Amino acid sequence: MLMIHIKKFYESITNEEIPIKRYSSLEISPVHIHKNKKCHKDAILTLGEEIVSHIHAQRPVVKVTSEMAPEKVAVEQ
Repeated sequence: MLMIHIKKFYESITNEEIPIKRYSSLEISPVHIHKNKKCHKDAILTLGEEIVSHIHAQRPVVKVTSEMAPEKVAVEQ
C-alpha cells in the first residue's frame, strides 16, 4: 500500500501520471489478502521499478565529478 501512496503523492505534486501497465497486468493489489506472498512481492517490485523508471525518464541524472567538488570540503580541528 505504501508504494501506491508514493505513486499518488508523486503524481499529485508533479501533475504527471505514472504509467503502471506491468503492475496492472499482474491483477493484484494490496487488498488482495488471498494472494500468496510471492505474488505480492512481485507486484511491489514491479510497481517500484515502474515508478523509478518514470522518475528517471523525467529527470536528468546529475553526475558529480572531481572538478565540481570544492578543494577543501571540511577540516576538523
